[in-house]
Amino acid sequence: MGFLRIRTTVDERPGRLASLASALADRGGNILGLSVQSDPDGTVDEFVADIPATPETVREALEAAGGRRVQVVPATAHELTDEPTRALLLASRLRAMPWRLPELLAELLRADDARWIYGDSVSDLPDPTLLIVPVAARRAVRLRRSGLPFTLTEAARAASFVRLAQPASEPMGNEREVKLRDDTKVTVRPLTSIYREAVRDLHDRCSPESRRFRYFTAMPALPPRTFDRLCDRSKGYSMVAGHDGQVVAMANLLYTPDPGVAEIGLLIEDGWQGRGLGVAMARMLVGVARDLGCAEIRATLLSDNQRMRRLLLSLGATLAYTEDPGVMEARLPVATMASA
Repeated sequence: MGFLRIRTTVDERPGRLASLASALADRGGNILGLSVQSDPDGTVDEFVADIPATPETVREALEAAGGRRVQVVPATAHELTDEPTRALLLASRLRAMPWRLPELLAELLRADDARWIYGDSVSDLPDPTLLIVPVAARRAVRLRRSGLPFTLTEAARAASFVRLAQPASEPMGNEREVKLRDDTKVTVRPLTSIYREAVRDLHDRCSPESRRFRYFTAMPALPPRTFDRLCDRSKGYSMVAGHDGQVVAMANLLYTPDPGVAEIGLLIEDGWQGRGLGVAMARMLVGVARDLGCAEIRATLLSDNQRMRRLLLSLGATLAYTEDPGVMEARLPVATMASA
């Protein structure tokens, strides 16, 4: 018998996890730990199992059950500690000794090596066994782990961990003043029920094309149930931008069924488009997603929505066509903007 840490990527379809668990059970495996993580190519299921089979046998069994990029490495009983408890203990140590950030990050992600790096560029490297965690504009921690590539979820955990060693930021619930490219100032606030009429007026003033880009149909008004959902903090986070007593834009971040993934949406009044408001609100939502522990932001958009395409690309998102040739999907790892 031996402990193994097993990781495999699966398609996001019902029943895949059950198939993998059955494959391990058929080899006499006892699953002692499980985590589900987000990754650009699907969902990553990670098991810690006590199993008598060899790593190669386990790999073959999971591949036959639908797993992709199956990786199996030795584990120890020490890795069976409760993960939330372990993370909280490391967070407590970091608050007391922030100068030990690289060492504690390595413990958090079970990395083989961690060290400071400095320079103009601290962007992610193409090697999946390396993770660059931004700390400031020209400073980052580089982690290396030879056994298992880092996932988007782990990158998000690392970014959240880094924030514990930094000065406290302004609470996301506070209003913020934003200066646009033409020096006009707008105020951004969390969406609440008091803005029901103002959001209805925003939809009235937006052109059918702007509404079509946001909702895929020229929705003349936002249904009351949809508005209530946007205000519900258990389902996500939304904000509005106001100027001279009117709501001129709305930005939404909604949780999805995929773990660690949220979806972003923007509606900007026509006269306020192209002035930097959409980018500013999108960046705020990325910060909110980071604070909420999301690993990835996604957006579904019509392929002829050129403004939204440029905005998402400017944030570092990747775009791909879906099965519908008129619809695209954007994916943005939250950790890539951790220092923004």
